[in-house]
Amino acid sequence: MISPQEFFNLLSDETRLRCLLLLQKEKELCVCEFSHILGSIQPKISRHLSLLRTSGLILDERRGQWVYYRLNEGIQPWMQQVLAATLEKLKDTNPYQSDFERSTCVRNNNICTT
Repeated sequence: MISPQEFFNLLSDETRLRCLLLLQKEKELCVCEFSHILGSIQPKISRHLSLLRTSGLILDERRGQWVYYRLNEGIQPWMQQVLAATLEKLKDTNPYQSDFERSTCVRNNNICTT
């Protein structure tokens, strides 16, 4: 399990924080969805997701050509509380509010099914 310092270091990067909050809200996303929502290239998103996966904060599952990510429900309860509280406090501020609006559009349009 990661230390509190490692946890907060991971949260200190904007891309990783945005990814974690999107997973907190959406429960599951694939790299292409993250890329569309965050307006960033797939290799950059994959690099950040790899760090989060290696730390044990998120889990991945391959389904065909897509890899889906979700929060690891086995992380320390205090980490879950930090993520939940952060989402609650930041959900109406940008860039997070815009991310959530784009995630709704991306999910409704099934961009990763083609």
